[in-house]
Amino acid sequence: MDDDLLDAYSRAVIGVVERVGPAVVRVDRMRESTRTRRARSEGAGSGFLFTPDGLILTNSHVVSGAEHLDVTTADGRSYHADVLGDDPDTDLAVLRISASALPVVELGRSAALRAGQLVVAVGHPLGFEHTVTTGVISATGRSLRARTGRMMENIIQTDAALNPGNSGGPLVTSAGTVVGVNTAVIMGSQGLSFAVPIDTATRVVTAILQEGHVRRAFLGIGGQNTRLPRHLARVTAVTSGTGVRVDSVVPDSPAGRAGIQPGDVIVGFSSTAIASIDDLHRVLTREAIDVAATLRIVRGAAPLDVAVTPTEAAA
Repeated sequence: MDDDLLDAYSRAVIGVVERVGPAVVRVDRMRESTRTRRARSEGAGSGFLFTPDGLILTNSHVVSGAEHLDVTTADGRSYHADVLGDDPDTDLAVLRISASALPVVELGRSAALRAGQLVVAVGHPLGFEHTVTTGVISATGRSLRARTGRMMENIIQTDAALNPGNSGGPLVTSAGTVVGVNTAVIMGSQGLSFAVPIDTATRVVTAILQEGHVRRAFLGIGGQNTRLPRHLARVTAVTSGTGVRVDSVVPDSPAGRAGIQPGDVIVGFSSTAIASIDDLHRVLTREAIDVAATLRIVRGAAPLDVAVTPTEAAA
């Protein structure tokens, strides 16, 4: 019975690798040496082809700051890659190589993932090409802060072993469908790895292909989380007791034109309570661009409603 189970498990993993492996690529950040005038890799990650004409999904941090990018496919061919779009807030980027009839992955759905589900990661950790690791979905719905400071939502946690170089590679179910883009590992720990869900990646890819970037709304403030004194929270009916204290206002921004001042504490955006900067980020989506809204603020000891119309954040 144990042998039969092991064989079934092995067959499942081998099937996934044979199906997905040909579409997994290595992405090298290249920089020209001022001494030798030759390009050399200053870091590498992974990615995967999702269209036969050369579109690749990877992590933003894999391509960030590169002078140019080289992509090596599973059969050893090397291509120059262009960045079609880069979204650091979700740590995703779309690349393009000039080729055709390429092997591709099948994109699945991540919304229905369950803890305990078998997953396989394929990538190029630490320069070891096409490394395969396996594990399970440890949890879904995690939050992870991007390098921009923005919170990434619905992150997948897995215990599949990941290392530097796995970033941008696919996280795949036993059915061979990609459900995540491997993005981070907690260094010094064991079994704590994370992937951006493919449902998020699909939305980001669609936005990049249609508009070149992910559109988000912009208020024009700098701020930090703050706790309201208990008497102010009670007087202003702020049940969370926290909000976003405005530290700076960008001149001629939506917030500036609305009269928002440093020292104001934002506690609501239209019908949504705002208890933290992450809450504010969640409401500043593309749907909020050029749409009149109401900022609920606390100024001094009094609540105040201020009309504001967010504009589009610069790409």
